[in-house]
Amino acid sequence: MSKFIKKYNIYILPFTLLILNILAIIFHFFTENNFKFEIIPLIIGGFVVIKSTVLATIKKRKVTAGLLVVLALIGTTYVGEYLSGSIVSFMMIFGEFLEDLTMKKTQNAVRSLIQLVPHKCRKKIGNKFEEVSIREIRPGDIIQVIAGEKIPVDGIIQNGQATINESAITGESMPVDKTTKDKVFVGTLNENGVIEILTQKIGNETILGQIIKTVKSAQENKGNVQKTADKFAEFFLPTILLICAITALLTKDIMRVMSILVIACPCALILATPTAVVASVGNAAKKGVLIKGGVVIEELAKVTTICFDKTGTITKGTPEVVDILICDKSKRNEFLNTLAIVEKNSGHPIGKSIIKYLIEKENLNLDEIPNGEFNMMFGRGVNVKINNNYYEVSNRKLLNELNPEIYKTQNKQIKPLSNKQVYNFLDHEEKLGRTALVVVSNDEILGCISIADTVRPYIKDTINELKTIGIEDFIMLTGDNEYTAQAICDEVGINKFKSNLLPQEKLDYIKELQSSGKHVTMIGDGINDAPALTLANVGIAMGMAGTDIASDASDITLMSDRIDFLCETIALSKKTYSIIKQNIWIFAVCVNIIGILLSGLGFLNPIAAAIIHNASSIFVVLNSSRMLGYKYKNDTPNHSRLSMQSN
Repeated sequence: MSKFIKKYNIYILPFTLLILNILAIIFHFFTENNFKFEIIPLIIGGFVVIKSTVLATIKKRKVTAGLLVVLALIGTTYVGEYLSGSIVSFMMIFGEFLEDLTMKKTQNAVRSLIQLVPHKCRKKIGNKFEEVSIREIRPGDIIQVIAGEKIPVDGIIQNGQATINESAITGESMPVDKTTKDKVFVGTLNENGVIEILTQKIGNETILGQIIKTVKSAQENKGNVQKTADKFAEFFLPTILLICAITALLTKDIMRVMSILVIACPCALILATPTAVVASVGNAAKKGVLIKGGVVIEELAKVTTICFDKTGTITKGTPEVVDILICDKSKRNEFLNTLAIVEKNSGHPIGKSIIKYLIEKENLNLDEIPNGEFNMMFGRGVNVKINNNYYEVSNRKLLNELNPEIYKTQNKQIKPLSNKQVYNFLDHEEKLGRTALVVVSNDEILGCISIADTVRPYIKDTINELKTIGIEDFIMLTGDNEYTAQAICDEVGINKFKSNLLPQEKLDYIKELQSSGKHVTMIGDGINDAPALTLANVGIAMGMAGTDIASDASDITLMSDRIDFLCETIALSKKTYSIIKQNIWIFAVCVNIIGILLSGLGFLNPIAAAIIHNASSIFVVLNSSRMLGYKYKNDTPNHSRLSMQSN
């Protein structure tokens, strides 16, 4: 029985009062019994309302708008309108019940994520893995997760590889292949493979913990519109009391005064913003977007300009091989083998990208590649010597050091370079902002290879989609050179950029935009983006690829690397802001003004006033509840937000 009460306690009081009020209406209108049955629900409901109002007044240490409700209850009881008072108290409690129900649904979206965390896991103790409670896990522990199990911590794969379904965290439905040194997150599912994970974060510090914090803080961070509503409510009580006094003096009708008190209760105004904000934050959290409260939603709804960081935001943040030139097609294998020999033992990101290309695209077996004497040449490239053979992968400086007709290496004259292919390739790639390297084996230039930080999928279509939902300006801010910036902007469709920027210069430019009247969103992922993310009207961090500092400095975190989630987030904010304004001006302000006027003129008695007033509060909650199920127009089950395919 206690479990039943605990589970359904929010339903018990409102539905008990509903039944009692129905019986009270039957006794009042359809029987001749002199017993005032409506006194029973009035006492129960009135006690609850008065108690909660007194406690709220003591807690806030100021007069609250809820005192209007208490005055209405006292007044209706004084004049003998027990049924009116009973309905007022019931409607107040029922409105709060609907608000609680909305909050509960939002929190259930988060609880469903918490339930993904297993209660037990296998921890490495000595040389073997033993099953222990998740409560015993600490950062630094090694955890084993096999196929079909959920990952219990945030950490890094130390050994093994697996296919991980991260839809619960990132909103991305496609599983991701992960291996050594890749990050994994609590609550995600290992669909295939066995991995050993070095625990980094547990409990509240994990991604799920951050989601929970975000949803809870959303109720406290109400936003500018809510601040306006609260301020309005502070002056509401004395204004209504003045209207009641004037009505009493002019009409001498206490029932009209009671009707005004009943309908003027600012419940709809108080509920207008938090119900919409919490519903929206919960909706976004389910899709892998963390929004830190109502202020953020309202600011994002007003944004006109989006500033993008380049690396890790527009681009993937990791270099990839994008093009190759082989001077003599018959020597393709020699070209690939030279690349492998030189870069096999390189720890540089460019070297790693070349090795990745050779393994994944050219199916090269590195076990068959010999090791040699490795030499890093700062600002130029890498060379390797094996016996009397010399291999090098370097930039243009290799050619700039040559005699116009002949180049010399190891005091050995080499054949003149008669073909302009290499120069043309280098010129073309460098104009695109790419890193172009020359591949040399002994006395011969075999060809060239080009490496670049490639743009994210969907970025071009995302920008086109953002234009349709009201974003006016797109600007890329980067520390890279002008050629790289221009090439990236041309590729993704951004017509304005600022290059060679230091972090402080990014700040100065955002200030300049804001001073010109622009509402600015900054999107970034790195530590150097944190100041700009903080200064912008709305800072958005690419959470999966980005740093913790960027996420902490931002107002919104996109848990997935999918930049196209930005479209739905902005559309969600615009819709929420519209709902908030509807709640305030239609269901709160207009209904109250009309109701007060009709009550003062004698067209509404206390019962009718109570029904109309509380109906407006219910409509506010129901209107806000629409945001729980809101979907962007192009949203699909596999989260492919955009109607076009990325080029």
